[in-house]
Amino acid sequence: MRGYILTMLNTLLRPGLLAFGLCVAPTLGAAHPHVFIETAVRAVVDEDGTFKGVEVTWTYDDFYSLLLFADMKLDSDADGSLRPDELAQLEGFDLNWVEGYEGDSYALRDGVPVALGEPQSRGVNVENGRIISSHFRAADAPASGVVIKIYDPTFYTAYEIVGQVEVDGPCTASVEPANLDEAYSYVEELLYATPASQAQDEFPEVGDRFADTVMLSCQS
Repeated sequence: MRGYILTMLNTLLRPGLLAFGLCVAPTLGAAHPHVFIETAVRAVVDEDGTFKGVEVTWTYDDFYSLLLFADMKLDSDADGSLRPDELAQLEGFDLNWVEGYEGDSYALRDGVPVALGEPQSRGVNVENGRIISSHFRAADAPASGVVIKIYDPTFYTAYEIVGQVEVDGPCTASVEPANLDEAYSYVEELLYATPASQAQDEFPEVGDRFADTVMLSCQS
């Protein structure tokens, strides 16, 4: 995660962009993330090759976890761990989704969206002061060729897939990391092309440009 953050900061501070950023700081605020989440992905595939859903585990960054502890009045002894009753209070805190929210998880096959069901909690934990929560979303589509991406369209939250993607079933998964240089070049182009008076309220959604891509492959 530290390398991911440093890469973004170094890109934002490239010569030329820094001077421009001083003039449009509020716009840049909308173009880089404020919350960082390490993500683990596990795809579930039936023996007949049907994609049955995806389990997503979010590990929140230290600062966001600390803010949440303070807001919910948890970890009163500040030791970075929670008692069982505090964990129970935290359960499902990030699954109360408003209508229209896609859960920052997207699946496609041949460019066509694959519907993902409502989130089903798989538990919450705290390790080294960081909140870790898991949920499962059901699906029903042929697994071969399914692409899964985890991202916030607004890029307020940055997701990074960590570790090997697991697959329960007769398929394999590969991960194509996001090309951050291309993504930030795209953001720069948008910043230069958008009047500063409009950019703050009308900045386009760019989160998908920063998303790692999980690809499922199944033997026929």
